[in-house]
Amino acid sequence: MGHRARDLGLGVGNLPTGPNNAITDVPDVRVGLTTVVEGEPGTGTPVVRSGVTAIVPHGGNLFRERVFAGVSAFNGYGVMTASLVVDEWGLLNSPVVIVDTAHIGMGYDTVARWMTAADPAVGDLDVAIPLVTECDAGFLSDNRSFGLQPEHVIAALEGAGPGPVPEGSVGSATGTQLFEFKGGIGTSSRVLEIAGERFVVGVLVNTNYGHRHQLRIHGAPVGEHLRDTLRPGTQKEGSCIVVIATDVPLHPGQLRRLARRADAGLARTGSCANDGSGEIALAFSTANLIPREGESPIDDVRLLRGGQFWTAGAPLDLVFEAVADATEEASLNALFCATTMHGRNGHVLHAIPLERTMEFLERWRVPVRA
Repeated sequence: MGHRARDLGLGVGNLPTGPNNAITDVPDVRVGLTTVVEGEPGTGTPVVRSGVTAIVPHGGNLFRERVFAGVSAFNGYGVMTASLVVDEWGLLNSPVVIVDTAHIGMGYDTVARWMTAADPAVGDLDVAIPLVTECDAGFLSDNRSFGLQPEHVIAALEGAGPGPVPEGSVGSATGTQLFEFKGGIGTSSRVLEIAGERFVVGVLVNTNYGHRHQLRIHGAPVGEHLRDTLRPGTQKEGSCIVVIATDVPLHPGQLRRLARRADAGLARTGSCANDGSGEIALAFSTANLIPREGESPIDDVRLLRGGQFWTAGAPLDLVFEAVADATEEASLNALFCATTMHGRNGHVLHAIPLERTMEFLERWRVPVRA
């Protein structure tokens, strides 16, 4: 395990973080990961460098108590099942599960079966349409072996919990890259105050994007400086899945806008949403639980007011800032926490050289803060 950006004095922005600086700082949000590293390169056995990441919005029955959500694609070369439902209904009614691209079908089937086993209404009174999304791990992992299994998805779902979240080369990002270094899972959070109330915004990223020369850290062209570390045949393109959780009371239209602000955080790290890279963001709010049934079909919900007179200031600006900052820092956490990994056909993704990076940032006069 490497270092988080904040441990290196490279925290982002001015808003404070939550206690774990993780998406799980949003009350009741849980994360589970399964990491699958099987097979040794050169032995003739399938090499699997894959895994599962599960984000559970709350501890209740997600099929019966949905949350408002919104989706945005910075570049749409990827798969996010149920995104049409989120666009149409504005509701998320399942865990968010991330796998590698080769296993999107298996992941969807497994989550649907898991939800069916948990509630007799699933498949009877209504069907489950789970949200499962992906990043390709095929540079390191043998996609043709289909090494990820349903039990790996179940383990991530049932192991989801609060507290610190493992980062780097773990879970669904076990086989992914970031600016042609080893990529991974990263997470970060921000605490903000609106009208005297405390709220949290949390972000988790599954990184697999960017070319080496594009990498920027706090505005410094680190990737250009590290061009000489680029080895022939390194993976290019990829994707980034961004999951944003908050307890700010927002409606689906506002959450779609929130999801788009992840683009600002990714862009700060150097992403320009390359053509073959699926940068897709999902944002959900736990402030309102929307039931499927009740005595009345009319629900009372809390909402943050939008569209004020501009002279009065917009509280959404603070939420947007939190998303951009947390997305940027989560991506840096993924980069710095990832470790070198060897995969199929002699392929290797190396961790970013920390000493050279920090020396360059010092010469660039990036302010390093304790």
